[in-house]
Amino acid sequence: MKRFLTSVAALGLMAGSAAADYSLTILHTNDFHARFEPISKYDGPCSVEDNGEGKCFGGSARLMTAITEARSRTNNSILVDGGDQFQGTLFYTYYKGALAAEMMNQMGYDGMTVGNHEFDDGPEVLRGFMDAVEFPVLMSNADVSAEPLLSDKLAKSAIIERGGEKLGLIGLTPQDTDELASPGDNITFSDPVAAVQGEVDKLTAAGVNKIIVLSHSSYAVDQKVAAGTTGVDVIVGGHSNTLLSNTNERAEGPYPTMVGNTAIVQAYAYGKFLGELNVTFDDAGNITEATGEPVLLDAGVTQDEATVARIAEAAEPLEEIRSKVVAQTDEPIGGDRAVCRAMECTMGNLIADAMLARVADQGIQVAIQNSGGIRASIDAGEVTMGEVLTVLPFQNTLSTFEVTGEVLVAALENGVSQVEEGAGRFPQVAGMTFAFDAKAEPGSRVSDVMIGGAPVDLSATYGVVSNNYVRNGGDGYDMFKTAANAYDFGPDLADVTAEHIAANAPYKPYTDGRITAK
Repeated sequence: MKRFLTSVAALGLMAGSAAADYSLTILHTNDFHARFEPISKYDGPCSVEDNGEGKCFGGSARLMTAITEARSRTNNSILVDGGDQFQGTLFYTYYKGALAAEMMNQMGYDGMTVGNHEFDDGPEVLRGFMDAVEFPVLMSNADVSAEPLLSDKLAKSAIIERGGEKLGLIGLTPQDTDELASPGDNITFSDPVAAVQGEVDKLTAAGVNKIIVLSHSSYAVDQKVAAGTTGVDVIVGGHSNTLLSNTNERAEGPYPTMVGNTAIVQAYAYGKFLGELNVTFDDAGNITEATGEPVLLDAGVTQDEATVARIAEAAEPLEEIRSKVVAQTDEPIGGDRAVCRAMECTMGNLIADAMLARVADQGIQVAIQNSGGIRASIDAGEVTMGEVLTVLPFQNTLSTFEVTGEVLVAALENGVSQVEEGAGRFPQVAGMTFAFDAKAEPGSRVSDVMIGGAPVDLSATYGVVSNNYVRNGGDGYDMFKTAANAYDFGPDLADVTAEHIAANAPYKPYTDGRITAK
């Protein structure tokens, strides 16, 4: 069993074998979500003017420079990704995985895990991406043997060589990916701890003693994996968009977070940071030192000119769509995931109101929008279609259906069942109000449900509008899959939202207490 050597005495014992030490810099990204262009402080689009004034972050051109500079600080490095390169802007809508593959090849990635959003357009698009990239894409906790598009391509782990040593890479994706995306019926997902341990054992048997898990599973799950396995040296995380840092006051934990022998890192999301972890191993594969800090890709990082030109070229077909001004708001509309996945938020109210207003004449009484479908905020000022599409990039359509009050309450219980984990199933609503107690057991957290100003009638039938993803069981809303009179082919949710902002311009964002926490 590996040991993390922390004491001065233990380090002193290592002095005689220092020549055998192996140092590696692990550069890493996660949850990039097609943010090829610079982003604003709200993680949405950032104008050319604001970028020129130093107000923007990230973008592929800054990331390219940061990677080059980080590699110059070490003689031995790898570059890996924690998943969710797909989805989030018009670039993905237009190019699917092709532009991500091109950029990652240019940057020289060495490995990546499958994120749940890599399945948004099914196995076919993921396979096309995998065929285009020049590095292994991995996923250990799933059985893909019945999926012909992936069975001969998607491995659980891989061995790469760097600096004369073998490194084992293991992929990990959310166990509930079948609820979060569209992997199809041929793939089954399994427990992450058992899956990782199984691959560690195989790699160890092959003589590999330096093992890195690329995990798109959340900071909380990564800590469980670290505690429940032996032989894992580093976990490069994703999915929860967690910032780990020793200097940033908004960090959720130290960089790296040590759990037993394992160093856990994650670098927020959207290309705003490049993770840079420096690890030293002894000749037995034990970590003797693990230090580092994510690099903030702000205006101080010069944009690589060739990459700027390539992204500008790729953006040309998108310009007409996204530059169209559709509305005006005098205040920012807040879509921050930390807020919208825990409580009523202004963006959630906007979207739910927009859905309900669109179909109110059809006898629909309530709207439910999963907060995982809300991907950004919108700045004050002119609102462009590009901004709306960044908030709502999934091309979801409005779905209308009928369920009983009992099913509606069950849906709300599902929505708040993982609030402490920041899960995307948290419901933003319109036409109804409810309270919840996060300290209660999941399944018994919801109370005071009111519809149209009256207490919910568990036996009555209500008309509901949501998006087609939720109606078909996404984010755990299985209770909607058998709903009566379901119609999943309404207008695009982004279009509906844009029209609602325009109809109420200048739009004033608000909350009104429709969701309360006890």
